[in-house]
Amino acid sequence: MDQITAPFRIAADPWYRPVADEVALYEAAYAAKMPVMLKGPTGCGKTRFVEHMAWRLGKPLVTVSCNEDMTASDLVGRFLLDAEGTRWQDGPLTFAARHGAICYLDEVVEARQDTTVVIHPLTDNRRVLPLEKKGELLRAHPDFHLVISYNPGYQSLMKDLKQSTKQRFGALDFTYPDHAVEVEIVAHETGIDRGLADKLVSIAERARNLKGHGLDEGISTRMLVHAGGLIAQGVAPVPACRMALVRPITDDPDMRDALDAAVTTFF
Repeated sequence: MDQITAPFRIAADPWYRPVADEVALYEAAYAAKMPVMLKGPTGCGKTRFVEHMAWRLGKPLVTVSCNEDMTASDLVGRFLLDAEGTRWQDGPLTFAARHGAICYLDEVVEARQDTTVVIHPLTDNRRVLPLEKKGELLRAHPDFHLVISYNPGYQSLMKDLKQSTKQRFGALDFTYPDHAVEVEIVAHETGIDRGLADKLVSIAERARNLKGHGLDEGISTRMLVHAGGLIAQGVAPVPACRMALVRPITDDPDMRDALDAAVTTFF
């Protein structure tokens, strides 16, 4: 069993800076076999949190990046043809349920609703997964845990989770950390000094105030880490910020000028 799940185990601690009681709440949810939903903007640490918790609990982690073309078979599995005939290939959800892994469905709202309903039997007291094509009713391993994430800022009438899905999960809200915590994260992840990290976070805070006023999303913590990484490689702060913070999030000339001005204010 260990050999089967070994590729999905996280060997080194993915450093995560708790901002509240999310670690304790997740551990309690895992012990209670309660599925967990992570809600928050892109690049705020949801995926890193799941990786850290998998490492902390010593469990394998199976991650699925959801998309609108993903079918139920992509999650559950399908029969394949090979030289010896047909054989069944577990999908990532089935693999995790069979072998006691944490299954993380990233940006689950991107998947079609007729695909996401396959998780329903795993998210209540039954904890089973019907493999209709195979004629098997898979009972989830006791260590199996299901985690989904999505960005509420992107939801719409066409892309949102059904209430019948939402109410099967406990939810943890994520957002960008407070200033001092975000400075600590950027400095730790990139190796730059806290003075530089403080300036990067200040630029991000200004940009986040423009969300809904010309920007669909603000500058994320992930983007700050990218900028800090460039600076750590010897790139001057202004071009590093333009490449990692400004150019990726907008093509509007006026908005770029406004963000460039924010960068030059601090550098």
